[in-house]
Amino acid sequence: MKISHEWHKSFFRNSFYNPVNAASLAKAPSEAAFVLKQLKLKRDAALLDLCCGPGRHSVVFAKKGLNVTGYDFSTEYLAEAAASAKKAKVPLRLVRGDMRRLKFSGQFDAAVNLFTSFGYFQRFLDDIKTLKGVARALKPGGLFLIDLIHGDYARKNLHQRYWYDMGEFYHLEDVTLTDDGTYNTWTRIWKKGGKTQKRTFFSRFYGKERLSCALNKAGLKPLRFWGDFKGSRLSENRNRLICLARKS
Repeated sequence: MKISHEWHKSFFRNSFYNPVNAASLAKAPSEAAFVLKQLKLKRDAALLDLCCGPGRHSVVFAKKGLNVTGYDFSTEYLAEAAASAKKAKVPLRLVRGDMRRLKFSGQFDAAVNLFTSFGYFQRFLDDIKTLKGVARALKPGGLFLIDLIHGDYARKNLHQRYWYDMGEFYHLEDVTLTDDGTYNTWTRIWKKGGKTQKRTFFSRFYGKERLSCALNKAGLKPLRFWGDFKGSRLSENRNRLICLARKS
């Protein structure tokens, strides 16, 4: 299947998709608590939230006294993050940019990339370029925690088609599996005659071995793996792949 290499520019817009909903907001504090437990950062430590989206984790991190920089390419999501930080009365530095072109150098004690915000580029070298940027942004010995859908789980459990009734519209997902990952076409059909919307995205599958290889190529040494934010052991029956790595 052929799609634009820059498909994300039309997909991650509020007119089509926003990762924040009531359920994800409710999970953010416990997810952030797990992350902070692993990072063991001191108050005022510098943390990079790469692909922060509307900032549901960034704001929680800032509430814990960290100096948080949220980084995302979506101006709409960053505007939401700024509003959330203002409402929570916490400082939050927000930077717009492409994750493949991080310009930071030795500025952060730790970095995070959460909610499968990685593996979207059809060229594997773009993933490596992103990880090298993360390594460059970290201070010596800095930590990186990444959270992805577990590719081994997805291959066993993904179906070719899903229907959801979202209230105002029907949501249809058509999934095409490849050796590298998945192409997923989302179709939104409005019940009251709105224009049908359709977008296709790519997601590269990562398992423990492949992610370890990518991290090592970028100068990040994998330390630990988990299968969820409760600290469960990683297995093909867990849908999350969470890894803690250190700048080598």
